[in-house]
This record gives sequence, C-alpha cells and structure tokens, in this order.
Amino acid sequence: MAAETEFTIGAKASCADGSCGEVRRIIIDPATGKVTHLVIQPGHRQDAGRLVPVDLVEATDGGIRLRCTRAEFDELDHAEERELAQDEGFVSGGGLVGDELAYGVSGEAYAAVSRVAGELIDIGPVPEHRRSTIVEDVVPLGEDQVGPGDRVHAVDGEIGRVRGFLVNPGDDRVTHVLLQEGHLWGRKEIAIPVSAVTEIDAGVRLNITKEQVGNLPPAG
Repeated sequence: MAAETEFTIGAKASCADGSCGEVRRIIIDPATGKVTHLVIQPGHRQDAGRLVPVDLVEATDGGIRLRCTRAEFDELDHAEERELAQDEGFVSGGGLVGDELAYGVSGEAYAAVSRVAGELIDIGPVPEHRRSTIVEDVVPLGEDQVGPGDRVHAVDGEIGRVRGFLVNPGDDRVTHVLLQEGHLWGRKEIAIPVSAVTEIDAGVRLNITKEQVGNLPPAG
C-alpha cells in the first residue's frame, strides 16, 4: 500500500521550472472527504494566491511539486477576491464632497472617485492612510478550508492548531488531521483519525476529548 500523502500549511511549492510559493490554505469537499485544492501563495511577488487543483499536486519530501510551469500556474484561478471599499465624504485635500466614494484597486495602484451632483468625478490617488480594500478568500461552492492559525477543538476545549492533513494517494480522501507542533502534549506530531472529526470549517472540531487525543499513538 502506498504511503499516505502529507499536505501541510506552509509547505514550499515548486513548479516544473522553479519555485512558485507556499501552501497557505487547504480546501476540502465535506461531502466526499477529499482534498480538492491547495492555495499556493507566491513568495516575493505581490500577487494573489492561486487555486491549484489537487490533481496537479505531487507531495515530495521537501514540500509540494506542481505538474505545471510557472506561466501555467499564473493562469490558474485567483484564490482571493478584492472588493471596493466605501468611505463617505473623503476627497483629496481633505474636503467633503458628495456622499459616496469608491476606492479601486489594480495591482499596487489606488484611485478614488466621488459622486457629485449625480456624476462620478476622478479625484486622484488615495492617500495611503485612507486606503481600504476588502479581501475575501475564494472557496469553491459547498467546500470548506483550513488555513494558518486555524484551531482544533476537542469536545472539552481547544487542543492546538491545524498543521495539515494526511490523505490517501489513491482517491485524495483525508485520513488524518495533523496538529501543529507546540500543542498540549509536546510531541513532534499527532495525527488524529478522520473518524474523530465532526466538522472542518475554518478549523477542525472533534468528537473525542483532550485525554483521548493525548492517548493517540505518535504519528509516523
């Protein structure tokens, strides 16, 4: 039987022709228990993460390898949506004009318009201290995600943070939840069977107690 595949948050990712970032979120279909996508965040580039279908992903001892080039990675769906933020009454120079203002974001460029007497007027660059952008994670409809800092809860309280998942390489079904190092028991790693998981949605909830988690055998 093939060894289980390990997907961990923070793992380094590479394409066929070089590094492309790190795993920031893991997306799961709760109906099937399968990992469907990894969100890979580019490293030094100021760019949105990409939704990478799991069939493009291969786990390695050193991290994650994608079956695509960096150019093909850049064409994948964005993992974030940026929305206009509203801030009533501000215009450049500090004056108050009209009652609507929208900040538009395109890359690093910020611009603002104000509605005056029914017309939109370009009022130039928005000062940095007034910039406001709403960024929302993209998660496919009906699916859930875990990301950095998401917590694991036993029935009697929090036990740590999600490090990632072990999955069956044959069908991408989650078999275990991995706890981040530094949890209550001080072990290097604990793997919690998926049979103990009741919910995965911005964190993990279990149907067992802290003591039962502590009695699980060491991972690996």
